[in-house]
Amino acid sequence: MTPSLTAVTNGCNGAHITPTGHNGAVAQDPYLWLEDITGDDALDWVRKHNEPTLDAFGGTRFEQMRAEALEVLDTEARIPYVRRRGEYLYNFWRDAANPRGLWRRTTLDSYRTSEPDWEVLFDVDALADTDGENWVWAGAEVLEPDHSLALIELSRGGADATVVREFDMAKRQFVTDGFELAEAKSGVTWQDRDTVLVGTDFGPDSMTDSGYPRIVKRWRRGQPLREAQTLFEGEASDVSVGGGYDPTPGFERLFITRSFDFFNRDRYELRGDQLIHIEIPTDAAMSVHREWLLIRPRTEWTVGATTYGPGSLLAAHYDEFLSGARELAVVFEPDEHSSLDNYAWTRDHLVLIMLVDVASHVDLVTPGTWERSPIRGIPPNTNTVLVDIDEYGDEMFLDSSGFDTPSQLLWGHAETEMTTIKSAPAFFDASDIEVTQHFVASADGTKIPYFVVAHRGSIGPGPTLLSGYGGFEVANTPGYAGVLGRLWLARGGTYVLANIRGGGEYGPTWHTQAMRENRHLVYEDFAAVASDLVDRGITTVAQLGAQGGSNGGLLMGVMLTRYPELFGALVCSVPLLDMRRFHLLLAGASWMAEYGDPDDPDDWSFISEYSPYQNISADRRYPPVLITTSTRDDRVHPGHARKMAAALEELGHPVQYYENIEGGHAGAADNAQTAFKSALIYTYLWSMLS
Repeated sequence: MTPSLTAVTNGCNGAHITPTGHNGAVAQDPYLWLEDITGDDALDWVRKHNEPTLDAFGGTRFEQMRAEALEVLDTEARIPYVRRRGEYLYNFWRDAANPRGLWRRTTLDSYRTSEPDWEVLFDVDALADTDGENWVWAGAEVLEPDHSLALIELSRGGADATVVREFDMAKRQFVTDGFELAEAKSGVTWQDRDTVLVGTDFGPDSMTDSGYPRIVKRWRRGQPLREAQTLFEGEASDVSVGGGYDPTPGFERLFITRSFDFFNRDRYELRGDQLIHIEIPTDAAMSVHREWLLIRPRTEWTVGATTYGPGSLLAAHYDEFLSGARELAVVFEPDEHSSLDNYAWTRDHLVLIMLVDVASHVDLVTPGTWERSPIRGIPPNTNTVLVDIDEYGDEMFLDSSGFDTPSQLLWGHAETEMTTIKSAPAFFDASDIEVTQHFVASADGTKIPYFVVAHRGSIGPGPTLLSGYGGFEVANTPGYAGVLGRLWLARGGTYVLANIRGGGEYGPTWHTQAMRENRHLVYEDFAAVASDLVDRGITTVAQLGAQGGSNGGLLMGVMLTRYPELFGALVCSVPLLDMRRFHLLLAGASWMAEYGDPDDPDDWSFISEYSPYQNISADRRYPPVLITTSTRDDRVHPGHARKMAAALEELGHPVQYYENIEGGHAGAADNAQTAFKSALIYTYLWSMLS
């Protein structure tokens, strides 16, 4: 029998769920049983809630949208993005005939033709049929430099946990008695053809509280895994420990990383038996390329008499730095409008992608002098992202697109002009689409940027979908989205992307100022954008919907419980919602650096102010909400979504629920599932907002 929800008085907010105690007591949580991921009672509850959602939104419009979404996802005309490994370009491809996908390769000359000649290396659908498993491709680690072997990772249903099997690239089959790992959240990389560095579930006490490897070992061919040499052990309270190997001839190095929270880690180089600590700030990003060390601090770093700001990029000679020298060159320095979004090495150059008020700019940097010049041939008024850079040569692949501009794949070499070698088709008519950027003052006066993608000359307010993320220094940048365009924009909707704090649009400080006790800034920013859309006449409250997933799902939960008067409908996907227990569920412990520790009374005092599950009110009027998740999500526990839906339902709030049995944290394991989920969400939004 399902326990009932007990309401208690909470001042002006009316009734809410009693929060659990600081010592982890859960007796007052009536829906704890829904955290049993595959329990019979819990799955029965899931099925009983999936059915009415599909009954309500699975009609003719849903089927039409699903077909359109699948057409976008499966079209052979989309760009097959590639990664160079030696003489070949590698691609992973899904379509209607190969829903789970093909790993394949071709040459550059063939790739540049309209119909490349692909050599299929691995067929995931065929293996799934043979094994009777719902395999999902999770990537491959190819041996450098001869590319004769690979470590293929496969996930059951899209989970983060994978199995690993060694694959012979010439024979196109698994290696008999080769390297193989059972299902776990593993980390594995080649050192040489007969040696790998591995962190996995070695048995009791070998994983961290967050569910990731605590130990790194060197595992030699033919050796039982239990006899592999231990190189490093972290603590159970760490997030993870990992090993990596740089095979660059003349610069071979073995690195070990101990991440003791999501943003802080120690880095070491292992030379023989000597473990050398790389003495940089624990919160800094770091990369080593040939003779160069790059450091990107997230907070101020004082070296001698010089203080380097957050988000700057600094360079040093690697061996000299290890010997104690602290001569640092400033490669990039942010300002109030600009930040460094990404960087990567070719053999002889460094590529920087910067954001200036969330618009991308790409420069080529010459190491040593650190002189910068714009990369030529990038289309104006588009957003540019790295696809692949050959660190053993000077070849680059970049993708350029915009909200209304389909992707162009750019190819070239350092110091040459980029050329377009592949173009994606237009999936919707954007001839009357206009993109504008606005800024609105948040509650503390900070100017928050947001993009509006609307139909030129539209009269009066209309259905509008607002999205955002606001966490973990993830920057949301403009880009072409065929499914969004086909199912929302082409039907007359307006789309808005909010660049709220917590993200990385303006560098690390845009994120760090909204962590932990300042988390409320994320929600105030998003609420300010929502209000501004109504004030500008772009939409009305009744026509304004918002959507977010994962940390963005937490954002939706807060909008529901703290700002319900601002929205006509919400979509909350694979969300964190019970912030009292998030650190006890799956990978949740790894996010305490972002949100705080609920078991610390001081931290719970600010977390409890916004935790959606603990702040459901019986008296406030909420907009309708669709909550979606996946049974196979082993990153954010599906119990968050289940418990929130159950609590809302019992208090009489309008809630719809759908849980995909597969899909992992992405919520879908293949194109068909992605199309299904997209059609459900957009059918729901159109039903609620128009």
